[in-house]
Amino acid sequence: MAIRLRSNEEVLAVLDGALPELPQLLEAARGAPLYVVGGTVRDLFLGRGRTDLDVIVEGDAAEVARRLGGQVVEHPRFATAKATVGGIEVDLAGARAESYERPGALPEVWPATIEEDLARRDFTVNAMAIPLGGERDLVDPRGGRDDLAGGLLRVLHPGSFVDDPTRALRAARYAARFDLEPEPETLLLLGEADLENVSADRRRAELLRVCAEPAAPVAIGLLGEWGVLSVAPEAPGLCEQAAELLAAPPWSGVAAREEVLLAALEGPGEAAARLAAAKPGAPSDSVELAAGASPVELVLARVLGGAWLDRYAAELRDVVPDIDGEDLIAAGVPEGPAVGRGLRAALRAKLDGEAADREGQLRIALSAAREERS
Repeated sequence: MAIRLRSNEEVLAVLDGALPELPQLLEAARGAPLYVVGGTVRDLFLGRGRTDLDVIVEGDAAEVARRLGGQVVEHPRFATAKATVGGIEVDLAGARAESYERPGALPEVWPATIEEDLARRDFTVNAMAIPLGGERDLVDPRGGRDDLAGGLLRVLHPGSFVDDPTRALRAARYAARFDLEPEPETLLLLGEADLENVSADRRRAELLRVCAEPAAPVAIGLLGEWGVLSVAPEAPGLCEQAAELLAAPPWSGVAAREEVLLAALEGPGEAAARLAAAKPGAPSDSVELAAGASPVELVLARVLGGAWLDRYAAELRDVVPDIDGEDLIAAGVPEGPAVGRGLRAALRAKLDGEAADREGQLRIALSAAREERS
């Protein structure tokens, strides 16, 4: 599918107009070549709004960042630094090449040219650069602009998904976000990505990034279609329903969207299924059932059909008794389990309409607190 892109001239005009920090950057570089690279260039061609800058310097990125002033965070192992200029974060990196000791390992890096730096990236659409000084010609050694215009996602080298299997997850993010299709060779190579070679923490972090995408259900479906993940047939549909549920009250804010979608991808679980099948009677029964579940389980239970949870999310989950433990202790209840027993009784009475005012709730709480328990 063809995608209409800005012209090179339009991109340069937008970049210059949106980059009041350029004189400061050039001064801090002191003649070292600077380039805007990667996703920033891709998004400029797509006509998307400016994001934080991703800048490569053929030189010492940390030194350039320090010259810019403000808050600077350095990562010497990867030759990167982050600086804040005029309220905008600038990600600076030294142009570098890299190698992988084993599949899934973090790379070893060393200084290189801009062309070598672009060659180590994931896809051609992310392997473009625009010089910030001197000649302003697009640096595009692998035809990323043409691939972007053609709606194609093309990996840069055959071992890319072996070196870093998380690139397959990124492929799904980009394909869903920009409506790109892997070209035939890339589609074959995606099957070589083995996420078991990646640490569990890193794998989870990358999957959460997939689930944070606006088009996450599409990305999840693609991962299953490509054979990157084992995705249950119902998972994309569950993710789509969960995303819709979380987009509006009363469910917006109940749980983090990406956590819910990741759980749906892995399978909703028995706890959510039990909640969905429950048929509570009184409001207090609903609260007691829901209180033992996590926010993620509550959302998934609603997706699975637990309509009774709508009232819980809208009103019942925020109900608290009009008395507290201090009231019970002041009335002679000893500290300990009896206080908790009394407060639970007061909450049930308020939820079920048996005691709407403070006095009634206190009376019921005292009665429950003084009950002998074997």
